[in-house]
Amino acid sequence: MRDAMAAEWVKLRSIRSTWLCLASGVVVSVLGAITLGGAAAMESEHVQATEPVVSVILFSQYAAIALAVLAVTTEYASGTIRPTLQAVPVRGRMLAAKALVVAPVLFAAGVLTGAAAALATYLVLLAPVFRSAPALAPAATAADLLRLGVFHALVGVLAVGVSAALRGSAGSLAALFMATLGLPLLLVMTGVPAAVEVSLRLPTFAGMAFLGSTDNLTGGPLPYPPGEGLAWLAAWTALAVAAGYAVLRRRDA
Repeated sequence: MRDAMAAEWVKLRSIRSTWLCLASGVVVSVLGAITLGGAAAMESEHVQATEPVVSVILFSQYAAIALAVLAVTTEYASGTIRPTLQAVPVRGRMLAAKALVVAPVLFAAGVLTGAAAALATYLVLLAPVFRSAPALAPAATAADLLRLGVFHALVGVLAVGVSAALRGSAGSLAALFMATLGLPLLLVMTGVPAAVEVSLRLPTFAGMAFLGSTDNLTGGPLPYPPGEGLAWLAAWTALAVAAGYAVLRRRDA
């Protein structure tokens, strides 16, 4: 496993798409947080600088998803999945190595990107035009940043599982977009109570509950505690990895 993880780390850091995804995540998070923070400051005198960072996760998560998808599908597109499986013939080990490399990278990216976006938001909201008193409380900020890291790590591993099952970049990204944003919003828009209850437990809204977000397109706080949100997100992640492993074990490279 150690050698398999070392190989996956070399592959992940040596492809340009990894760094482009990380950079795009920083840009979206910083600009989105500043925009949402400015809007919040117009309505409230006190704004915790990490709140808009959490809210913009609805969109910034796709940088993490893209990184995780490409970590798997690039090998299928180029044909390098064959030497990978020759080097690591135990397919479950290969998939686990990918997940165990992607997860800490995205955890660190979530924490550092969130910190940069929160600091940028705090500094911008100090401008006299906003007439607000932005807050960057150490304890609350640290807790929010750690949760952001966990969210990014779980979403990344979920994307690894889906990508192993579907094997193509376009199909994986489309499926993940529908599962994380398209389908939840469609179900919420129906207004049917049962459909809304289902949508609120799909990955993105479960993650927003874990992050403690009230600005989540549902019009208020989610109707269950952060711990349950984490459990739902972890369950979806485990299901995606199980599906990816089932396909990987049965199909040829």
